[in-house]
Amino acid sequence: MTCFPLFCRKHHSSTRHPSEFDGELSGVKNVTLFSYKQLRIATDDFSPVNKIGEGGFGSVYKGRLKSGKMAAIKVLSSESKQGVREFLTEIKVISDVEHENLVKLYGCCIEDDHRILVYNYLENNSLAQTLLGGGHSSIQFNWRTRTKICVGVAKGLAYLHEQVKPHIIHRDIKASNILLDKDLTPKISDFGLAKLIPPNATHVSTRVAGTIGYLAPEYAIRGQATRKSDVYSYGVLLIEIVTGRCNTNSRLPIDEQYLLERTWQLYERKELVLLVDTSLDGAFDAEQACRFLKIGLLCTQDALKLRPSMSTILKMLTGEMEVDNNKITKPGLISDFMDLKIKNNAPKLHPEQINAAYDYVLSSDNTTTLPSTSSSQGNSTFTTVAYDQSI
Repeated sequence: MTCFPLFCRKHHSSTRHPSEFDGELSGVKNVTLFSYKQLRIATDDFSPVNKIGEGGFGSVYKGRLKSGKMAAIKVLSSESKQGVREFLTEIKVISDVEHENLVKLYGCCIEDDHRILVYNYLENNSLAQTLLGGGHSSIQFNWRTRTKICVGVAKGLAYLHEQVKPHIIHRDIKASNILLDKDLTPKISDFGLAKLIPPNATHVSTRVAGTIGYLAPEYAIRGQATRKSDVYSYGVLLIEIVTGRCNTNSRLPIDEQYLLERTWQLYERKELVLLVDTSLDGAFDAEQACRFLKIGLLCTQDALKLRPSMSTILKMLTGEMEVDNNKITKPGLISDFMDLKIKNNAPKLHPEQINAAYDYVLSSDNTTTLPSTSSSQGNSTFTTVAYDQSI
């Protein structure tokens, strides 16, 4: 498949792309421009049979390109204005980066109101659907595989945070954005919310976006994205992989519903091993599993300056560096986050509202609105405030 500078040869598309894209991607290279007809053929006219995923900004289809390669074809909804921003960001961020633990962007399509991204196809879907999907997957996640996934995601994030120039903050690390290839090698996906860190800068002030449960509390409140906010998300993901459960489960007793809080409780009682996924049937390295859980706690500490960098995390995961128990402090917990002062003196959220908020995607430009499960209780809104602390 031949790659060429995007938009440099307009005769490859019979319809000129919308003016909103003029200049936005003129400098982007290494991305193939597909026609809408090519992608219709690849997906059998976007057949429901080929749909492999659906999210807030559109649907994803499996397709076979003319070259014979299988691809994941992400069709963004034409109704979503926010989708335009994510579409442009995703192309800019991912077009020139390549790593074993990142998805590979093949190209895109821009015709009329069609906005489509074309990625390499990954056979084993996401961690959310396989490991955390409630037993519907035939994949056996033994301890060795889980270790490989934890280390692989850490390598991908360390690459984005420390090796790519300018550095990249992903802003949406979560189980559904970790895809698995045929060998169960993890690939970080969905760069629609990613931010580039300018040279000599340590953070970017931005609208709050991401998924509660993985979202660092200080970022949700202050609107300042740092690499340490990604580290927090990774810590939650790491604990999910070791335990085999989602960060929230409303079917459990109230004191066990929130995974991070439960992890802290058992850490204080020196009983972390009780958290390890029971489906492993005891076939795991207990010392290593407890180390991973402690690393997860280090990543999710309330004070972001105490959270380690991804390269340090990688050394601890592989045993090159010891985990210092004395450096582990209380994590930034979801219950503490919900207890913060609420705009307009709204009442404290009830437990069922916290459950609803966990999976709610934050997308407001200025405020973060958490959904209520009862219309009589109303919504509670947190105002994001920029601050100058450098991380």
